[in-house]
Amino acid sequence: MKKFESSVKQVPYSQEAVYRNICDLNNLECVRDRVPEDKIKDFSFDRDSVTISVAPIGQITMRIVEREEPKCVKFETTQSPMPFNLWIQVLPVNETTSKMKVTVKADIPFMLAGMVSGPIQDGVEKIADALSQIPYV
Repeated sequence: MKKFESSVKQVPYSQEAVYRNICDLNNLECVRDRVPEDKIKDFSFDRDSVTISVAPIGQITMRIVEREEPKCVKFETTQSPMPFNLWIQVLPVNETTSKMKVTVKADIPFMLAGMVSGPIQDGVEKIADALSQIPYV
């Protein structure tokens, strides 16, 4: 398993507000209009899972497998060309600010590691950037 970590992002909302939003994927409705349709298609979700189609990878479905209130939400793939786990950690900075990091552990075949490691790291960073810019109200 190869591990990919985003940089730590500052979020101008409390740890509790951020956690409350990321632990229920129905809250993704507020970002639906920000999803770039040329990159991501078939974006759907419910409380515990999210499905997207990403060219050229294909369809990816992830579900929440663990909620550790108020600091971590863990996901695993149920459908993906490459199995992986993703978790979002949220820690308090003070009462109104928190920090966040996204981590992915992927089971990458050795022969593909050189080709896909860069795009995966870039994707993890983009997910963290997007999550740090959501209004957690």
